[in-house]
Amino acid sequence: MQPLFNASVYLVDRRVEAGDGDRLALTGVGGDVSYQELLDQVCRAAAGLRQLGLEPEQRIVLFMADSPGLVVLYLAAMRMGAVPVPVSTMLHAEGLAGLLCDSRARLLAVSGGFADLAGVAVAQAPELCGLVVDGDAAVDTTLAVHRLADVVAGAADRSMHATWEDSPAFWLYTSGTTGEPKGAMHRHGSIKAVCETYGAQVLGIGAEDRCLSAAKAFFAYGLGNSVLFPLSVGAATILEPEPSRPELIAARAEQYGCSLFFAGPTFFVNMLKAGLAPDALGQKVRLAASAGEALPASLYRRWTGHFGVDILDGIGMTEMLHIFLSNRPGQVRPGTTGMAVPGYRLRIVDDDGVEVSDGTPGTLLVSGPSTATGYWSRYDASRSVFEGQWLRTGDTYVRDEDGFYQCLGRVGDMLKASGIWVSPTEVEERLVVHPAVAQAVVVAACDADGLEKPVAFVITHPDATVDEAELIDFCRQGLPSYERPRKIVFVAQYPTTATGKIRRVELRAQAAPLLGGRRVAGGPTAPSTAACGDWRQPSSTAGDHCS
Repeated sequence: MQPLFNASVYLVDRRVEAGDGDRLALTGVGGDVSYQELLDQVCRAAAGLRQLGLEPEQRIVLFMADSPGLVVLYLAAMRMGAVPVPVSTMLHAEGLAGLLCDSRARLLAVSGGFADLAGVAVAQAPELCGLVVDGDAAVDTTLAVHRLADVVAGAADRSMHATWEDSPAFWLYTSGTTGEPKGAMHRHGSIKAVCETYGAQVLGIGAEDRCLSAAKAFFAYGLGNSVLFPLSVGAATILEPEPSRPELIAARAEQYGCSLFFAGPTFFVNMLKAGLAPDALGQKVRLAASAGEALPASLYRRWTGHFGVDILDGIGMTEMLHIFLSNRPGQVRPGTTGMAVPGYRLRIVDDDGVEVSDGTPGTLLVSGPSTATGYWSRYDASRSVFEGQWLRTGDTYVRDEDGFYQCLGRVGDMLKASGIWVSPTEVEERLVVHPAVAQAVVVAACDADGLEKPVAFVITHPDATVDEAELIDFCRQGLPSYERPRKIVFVAQYPTTATGKIRRVELRAQAAPLLGGRRVAGGPTAPSTAACGDWRQPSSTAGDHCS
């Protein structure tokens, strides 16, 4: 029999028992919460969720802004053996309804600002039993609506469900390289694993740190930055419920004394474009971390040169929970993704699965203690990604003689925009809804900063009249901002193979100069010093987590 282990107890009870009860756990515009206060709220919320009928291993979807309420419900659900499922607050109602149905969630928790959207979504989720609302907003639904304040108003129950490290803990939805949202199922033990590998041994996070993440907590990346890492060591997290904007995040960093700052390349670019002063982040930031998409070497040098703070670029996947390959403090090599995080093993293999030698490109595989157990109800997808002890990343990498890894691109046609996986099919389907569009193909192109953005090649119906601005605005109305094409190219036909398949590689080459990027000879567009800070994120569930 495995020894009992619960991630909520690991993150909160353990800190209180270590004497950190009076230390600050959560801060920001939502108020200050000490570790003792957090433990009390989590225990009360766990008891309240039981009273609402939530049972062990049932799902509660968290459609919530970064706030104390989100943290409390996430920890409380795990404490009582249920499975919290944080999802993107950039979802449209149809997307939220789809995840509610797929997860077979029994409860939905929402921040008050999302009440109207939630009311539309829950009407399409027949297995949902009720809602928990953080705030006083009304929800137009026939389901039972419970206020979070009431859920946590009862007696605190310090008991925990009898979970083990291998027990189901939480899910995160991801599209990976397939474009189909899938719930990656994580164990309680995975939380301890990422905290004691990347958190402790790469970030070197300590009790005096204060963490601020531009990436929101519904992302695997943001969840680690804002919840798991700081709570694991008695540090504080700065929670910002509003969408991340450079001026706002910089102000919060200075106001609350941020020491560890997390973002993605798009956000780092936007900070430079915003014209922020070199001291805009305050005097306490000691280190920044990047993930979500490629961090070009030129951007690394521009940002660090301006703000005087080093950036650690890394690669993570939702299926691995957090970063498993990263540069290290004092050992950054711009243009690479660094070395394996302690505790993780990496292999680069050819098409036959044979490991290749240094200097030879191949597909990157990873093995480590935080690997998800699989995808919820996606047998074929699980078998194609999870290969015994190894997980197939879908990225092409090369390792140099010093052990540094460099990303050369990705397998398949999925693209990354603002750190989020984008399925070209979703954008193409939106475009062909327009009455003037007969066919659309969407590919990736690098802009002047070396970051991927969607570009659409469109064939219109005969005699139809439409311009680029109209189609981009049409996409803006029906898609998350990161999926919106940055350029529309009108063409009469597409380049095809002998069998009639569209040659997307040629379209990518054509798209390269349109956004000011450059083309890699013989291949798709990429920064001249590519470094793929990859991150598997929900292509149909997430907004731009870094801008």
